[in-house]
Amino acid sequence: MQIESTKKGQKTFRIAIDTKEKSSEAVNIEKKLLGLGYNVSIDVSRIYTLDYDFSSEEIQMIANSLYNPVIEFSRVNTPFNKKFDFALELGFLPGVTDNVANTTTEIINDLLKIDIGLSKVFSSKTVYITGNLKKLTYEDVEKLAKELINVLIERYHIKTYDEYVKNNGMEFIVPKVHLTAKPKVIEVNLNVSDEELIEIGKKGILDPDTLERRGPLALDIEYLTAIKDYFKKEGRNPNDIEIEAIAQTWSEHCKHTIFASEIDEDVKEGIFKKYIRNATNEIRKELGERDFCISVFSDNSGGIIFDENWMVTDKAETHNSPSALDPFGGAITGIVGVNRDTMGFGLGALPIANKYGFCVGRPEDRNIVYRGKNKSNPALLPKKILEGVVHGVNVGGNHSGIPTPTGFVYFDDSYKGKPLVFVGTIGLIPRKLPNGALSHEKQAQKGDNIVVIGGRVGKDGIHGATFSSEAMDEGSPATAVQIGDPITQKKASDAIIKEARDLGLYNSITDNGAGGISCSVAEMAKECGGFVVELEKVPLKYPGLEPWEIWISESQERITLSVPDEKLNEFMELMKIRGVESVVIGKFNETDRAVVKYNNKTIMDLDMEFLHEGLPKKKLHTIPYLYNKEEPEINIINHLEIFEKILGNHNNCSFEYISKQYDHEVQNNSVVKPLQGIGRVNGTASVIKPVLTSKKGLVMSQSLYPRLSEINCYDMAACAIDTAIRNCVAVGGNINHLAIMDNFCWCSSDEPERLFQLKETARACYDYAKIYLTPFISGKDSMFNDFKGFDENNNPIKISALPTLMISALSVIDDVENTNTMEFKLVGDSIYIIGKTYDECGGSEFYHAFSKLGSKSPKVDAKYARKLYERIYELSNNKILSSCASVTLGGILITLSKMAIAGKLGAVIDSAVIPNESLSLEKILYSETQSRFIVTVAPENEKEFEKLMEEFEIQKIGKVTEKDFVVKHKNEIIINTSLERMEEVYKKRFKDF
Repeated sequence: MQIESTKKGQKTFRIAIDTKEKSSEAVNIEKKLLGLGYNVSIDVSRIYTLDYDFSSEEIQMIANSLYNPVIEFSRVNTPFNKKFDFALELGFLPGVTDNVANTTTEIINDLLKIDIGLSKVFSSKTVYITGNLKKLTYEDVEKLAKELINVLIERYHIKTYDEYVKNNGMEFIVPKVHLTAKPKVIEVNLNVSDEELIEIGKKGILDPDTLERRGPLALDIEYLTAIKDYFKKEGRNPNDIEIEAIAQTWSEHCKHTIFASEIDEDVKEGIFKKYIRNATNEIRKELGERDFCISVFSDNSGGIIFDENWMVTDKAETHNSPSALDPFGGAITGIVGVNRDTMGFGLGALPIANKYGFCVGRPEDRNIVYRGKNKSNPALLPKKILEGVVHGVNVGGNHSGIPTPTGFVYFDDSYKGKPLVFVGTIGLIPRKLPNGALSHEKQAQKGDNIVVIGGRVGKDGIHGATFSSEAMDEGSPATAVQIGDPITQKKASDAIIKEARDLGLYNSITDNGAGGISCSVAEMAKECGGFVVELEKVPLKYPGLEPWEIWISESQERITLSVPDEKLNEFMELMKIRGVESVVIGKFNETDRAVVKYNNKTIMDLDMEFLHEGLPKKKLHTIPYLYNKEEPEINIINHLEIFEKILGNHNNCSFEYISKQYDHEVQNNSVVKPLQGIGRVNGTASVIKPVLTSKKGLVMSQSLYPRLSEINCYDMAACAIDTAIRNCVAVGGNINHLAIMDNFCWCSSDEPERLFQLKETARACYDYAKIYLTPFISGKDSMFNDFKGFDENNNPIKISALPTLMISALSVIDDVENTNTMEFKLVGDSIYIIGKTYDECGGSEFYHAFSKLGSKSPKVDAKYARKLYERIYELSNNKILSSCASVTLGGILITLSKMAIAGKLGAVIDSAVIPNESLSLEKILYSETQSRFIVTVAPENEKEFEKLMEEFEIQKIGKVTEKDFVVKHKNEIIINTSLERMEEVYKKRFKDF
């Protein structure tokens, strides 16, 4: 790839948009750079470079359409006229998805009633920098540039003021892709040594022209031997596209091989079938007529009954590896990708809510680690990763018109090398379509046209599936990064979900996610038997892509459908009217062969059975993991000091700065919002109203306890399940209509000790789901969340993310008016604790405040908890509770403080009466024992509340007051602080983030 630098007069125009006053973007950049030690003044120009033969009148019309004359003005081919020290141009590298440019192209086409084609508009920005306290050097500005961009996907160009004036501004840079190689298909010889096969699996096929490996296939020697034997029977060598297709299909990311493998002697059928699928099947059988599941484990999402007319779907994904390389691109691709999973459920569900969860390193950590030796290929710092993933989910959700009402952020040093980026989407779909068809049933038919709609294909997203199946290291490919375009996807979503679906214009649909069209077409072909694709018909972002790249690219916004001949013209015309690019690339058939042609030549011809089921079955073994056995002794002298430390720590403090930038009102379905009370405290669950004419609601929550993985993985899973359910119940959720999802993010899954932890976690999933009668309806696993590289002294290092299980809970409730929120409501309300507190501080935020882990993990009595959760739902429906909060991270004291901050009301608490197992005061206040709630009850409701709760452990522990937060213990005041001080502590960590 190269960048053209075009001089004025060559039909290239540069439109700059400036603000009349300093823009908020300029202020934000100043703040960011000040935090890095640079005191500078900033101005910013939005730049549009147009590589097209416009007339002067046309270019002025375009410029006028791109700015707001009240606060902005435009310049065409004219330099900035203020004094500065340096001009810094920031833009995308060639081939990187440029969403602003794509939208601008549409504006131009609509404005001028023409079609200027692709790659004619490029967006960038120029930052004009002036040092306030000292004169900046070129090296200073270069450092600033690298702080403001990701060099994997973005470029920068620097000019001094004198150079800028001399050259009449910046160069007219046109970042077009120029691929000089002629597309080819190469034959691959697998009749080589095992060492060479291993090299192919790890680093990819050797390109005969460049003599470079193409990137990871994530195929081990067993898999490559099976491929070698298959083609020996076929009597030929494979083509590169065939090996690439098999690698995508067999990848851990797509096939979940670890979950499918036999483990030890007691898990013959694999973890998924034994523990996850069996739990759901057995629960559904036990529920009988009360079964609310409709579609589980067979589609892009899981689907449950909402009411007699509607079904809701749920799916959560991870986008960990791409987010480590390009946090913005990884996160936006993750969120729009899981939106497409929803659109691809059944015959198409409407995305109605997004969810997120970010597990990252501490933003204060400035120690750089490197993927390569000698300080080469530095990994991104945690702060930059956090900023990027937050922004990516923001753009993906907000620009798509999908609310984001719930999410979390969790900090631990183990996520420094490779973050965990969870993204999820709730969908809504009628149970029956206008033609009477069941909406969750779909099947591609013999003779159907293979139609791909949405975005075009480029080099972005090459080897995404195989890359995500390996640890991050020096060879991690930048081409695995994609950037989603929510505007293009929104148009496709509206055309499909709001029109084509109900017109019955297609027989099946799925999204193009991991593996691109290679996987979407092959998966849909299982519904009928086979396919033939004419690869040259696939729309490209730019010419020159190799056939194998076209086939496996994960470029975004693409959806594959099977459309019968008799409905093809109507479908294509509808897409054209709605501005959605669509093309027929082949036909489905019943030949049991997967065939791809390129310019009339067959380049791939695989047996469907081998493609999908030919991967060798593995037998894995476990070795018990050496859990932490040390239990610390901690005695607190200054209770206020440690209380503030825990309240303000990374995992308990406010992340309002994330919540407030995610639109949760856009579809007008928000009930219990992400920030609760006038004090705006992050809640642990949210409620939406999917059907505006119905009182029914959806409650959603997520939970994880990664630190417990170092103490007891069985307990870790139990706590995650209990907390996700309990969080739902706290806001009014109904455990009798509640489904859960699992997302396993593991490390070093080729190590027997880590597999032992994985097996124990899955076993707990089975046990607790069965007792709670909460079926798993979908899930996902990511198995190699490790970073392998070097520290600043060139020492080899490995950073493994803590084994992490995220559980999502989704509950249907009858009336959204019966929901609860956490904030204290009225002075004089009584405060009750529900549940007994035990010596269970292992993995707690209390121990972590002293850099300790502990060994006593919380245990879950699910039979007791289930009865309790049914009773809490009854209390909610009877409107007996003034407020209700689930006791989670930080224990009783932190939960109480958040309830006070949220309501901006105080409390007087007697900790001595809290039911406990003869514990020290510290453990009473901070133990993270499960299945507990704190509720407030109006005086007139106390008798009814206590009567309904007779069979459960409850205790009145205090009163809501007008101000101040006071905790007593045996007549001694141990904490006496103001609401203002608590709110300051709670919100200060990320106040200026």
